[in-house]
Amino acid sequence: MSGHSHWATIRRKKGAADAKKGAIFTRLAREIVMAAREGGSDPGTNVRLALAVEKARAGNMPKENIERAIRRGSGEDKDAAAIEEITFEGYGPHGAAIMIDCVTDNRNRTIADVRHIFNRHGGNMAEAGAVGWQFDRKSYFSFPSEQLNYDAAFELAIEAGADDVVDGGDVIEIIGPVDAFKKITNSLNSKKVTPDEASLRLIAKQELDLPVDATLSLMKLIESIEELDDVQGVFHNVVLSEEALAALEAE
Repeated sequence: MSGHSHWATIRRKKGAADAKKGAIFTRLAREIVMAAREGGSDPGTNVRLALAVEKARAGNMPKENIERAIRRGSGEDKDAAAIEEITFEGYGPHGAAIMIDCVTDNRNRTIADVRHIFNRHGGNMAEAGAVGWQFDRKSYFSFPSEQLNYDAAFELAIEAGADDVVDGGDVIEIIGPVDAFKKITNSLNSKKVTPDEASLRLIAKQELDLPVDATLSLMKLIESIEELDDVQGVFHNVVLSEEALAALEAE
């Protein structure tokens, strides 16, 4: 996870990801559809849906769009069946391991788009399972330390079942098992903490150190993949050093 929160901040500042409002709404709607399909249409009992709806509202998505997406996911709209979740695996330049979560209504298009970007940046897609064993899916939260100091965050997180709490200076990160997501969410809410990110992420079991120029090459590939409308999340195993982050911010 080294450097993840700082990279996310850089991306937000650049405005590079989700540059078009239409692309933002498409991603948010698909996340709502999949959340409603998986856990039902009631945000009160479906934590993933509640989070997706909260993100949509924060992104100024119209209420009718949110409600339509929930209906699609719950099966009230017949075209919901056309949307599916896919996770792709691959290797980037210098052997970096990459996992890509997608939600798509056209599997063939998404595969072609992802493969094209891998090829263009000197990487390659891999068979299912070839890369995935290097990652664990975890609950992940990040929020400004001004909302809750590290000691208080550590105590709260451990009591809620978290595995790790990372002090990033101005940002605190909490990592825990998937089944602890709801409890950690509720604990943060009880302290009036509003996370910048609260999601299920694929986290590398072991991280890879690369020189700055190699890291920049990898992140160009990551950025290109993130800009695809069907992509919900991209995860990798490369350490983002302070030097690499400074170079990325300067670009």
